[in-house]
Amino acid sequence: MGAPDGGPQTSARKRADARRNEQSLLDAAAAAFLDAGVDVPVRDIATRAGVGVGTIYRHFPTRADLVVAVYRHQVEACAEAGPTLLEASDTPYAALAQWIDLFVDFLVTKHGLAEALQSDDTAFEALHAYFLDRLVPVCARLLDAAATAGEVRPDVAAYELMRGVGNLCIGAGRDPRYEARRLVELLIAGLRPNP
Repeated sequence: MGAPDGGPQTSARKRADARRNEQSLLDAAAAAFLDAGVDVPVRDIATRAGVGVGTIYRHFPTRADLVVAVYRHQVEACAEAGPTLLEASDTPYAALAQWIDLFVDFLVTKHGLAEALQSDDTAFEALHAYFLDRLVPVCARLLDAAATAGEVRPDVAAYELMRGVGNLCIGAGRDPRYEARRLVELLIAGLRPNP
């Protein structure tokens, strides 16, 4: 049992609260970036998160820190979703399709961050490698499970699929007639083996 003066239990509870606050901030920032771009005022992010501006600056001293943290947070959420979907879905193909849908959501947000991520800030240099290291194995696991079940062709590589989805998402948001998600659905349907 923790001491009343702030012993181990109090410290653990404070760390857990701080992690929850940070997650809320990252979710709010991601939504704000998607709606208004990375230059959205910090006060708007704070309002969405239900915290003061000072709280954001305590967690993320610069906008670059916040952008990197949002990017990493979204990569982790996408990575963690793969195994969860594989366990919860009726079929591996259904899990793959749902994961690709989440990946599309991530890419649309990522493209909203593209300008910031293209800057010369050294904090952004390793993000692409991090993205690939975390997400390619998740996609590969989903593809392998679906191929083993006979639900998709066995000759599709995870990197190729992710690259194809990414390329289809590039035009999203710029042309109201362009429906990237519809094209991605066609791509995923095309993974089915020939009868």
